[in-house]
Amino acid sequence: MIDNKTLEPLIQATVAKLQSLFGSAPEVAVVLGSGWAGAVQKVEDAQSLAYAELPAFPKPKVEGHVSEIVVGRIGEQRVVMLRGRAHTYESGECTGMAGALRSLKRWGCKVLLQTNASGSLRSQMPPGSLMLIADHINAPQRSPLVGELGSERFVDMSCAYDAELRSHAKAIAQAQNVMLGEGTYVWALGPQFETPAEIRVFSAWGADAVGMSTVPETILARHCGLRVMGLALMTNMAAGLSAEALTHALTLQQAEASGSRAAQFLADVVSGMAGLASLKSDA
Repeated sequence: MIDNKTLEPLIQATVAKLQSLFGSAPEVAVVLGSGWAGAVQKVEDAQSLAYAELPAFPKPKVEGHVSEIVVGRIGEQRVVMLRGRAHTYESGECTGMAGALRSLKRWGCKVLLQTNASGSLRSQMPPGSLMLIADHINAPQRSPLVGELGSERFVDMSCAYDAELRSHAKAIAQAQNVMLGEGTYVWALGPQFETPAEIRVFSAWGADAVGMSTVPETILARHCGLRVMGLALMTNMAAGLSAEALTHALTLQQAEASGSRAAQFLADVVSGMAGLASLKSDA
């Protein structure tokens, strides 16, 4: 874990580089999970930069993650896309995205739109389905805010996933005739997949989808004042809900099969954000 004293100069250097290369910050930052990479092709006037060039950014080691940012616009909305995230299962630490997200906020971004590949716990959301994250369950009860000082560490998570942004996504889905579920995402630390018994517990808790990311980033984002939206792509039925053995290769394969439709919906959601007055306000 990098403490704040060590992280602060890295954030300052990262923000300075972002400003020098790209100017003012886009309002919207997007973390691209497995299956969502095709959204990069929707970015116009795109400029890219490797995470390795940004001191506060992580160096993810997961297949399918390119580890670069892409800055440009989709329609009239400027956006920065993050191709890759640091997962807790890579190091045991859930603070891997702290430097990146705090740098984006310091630069001037207002919204973090998270995407991921998930296992479905609901038969009405088969592989290929999209789910808008309304809430989450932190099953490991791990927090990236451990070690923070002061009263600001006690972050209200009652509205972790922004209501206005969720309404916007649902309106886009209705206008585009896209089937979009809405539900609760449960974070399992991984890297092993869940057991059928664990899935039964998660289902009893009220979870609709399960995955190995997103929750630490949402906590970090809310802590630094970013608004959050989450979209999950179902790549498989969770353990015990089908006869299929779960593997990372299968997740990537099924994510790729559904990725084109997911990427187009994501692009429509981002493009439509240009019409949200709340993103243009300095409030």
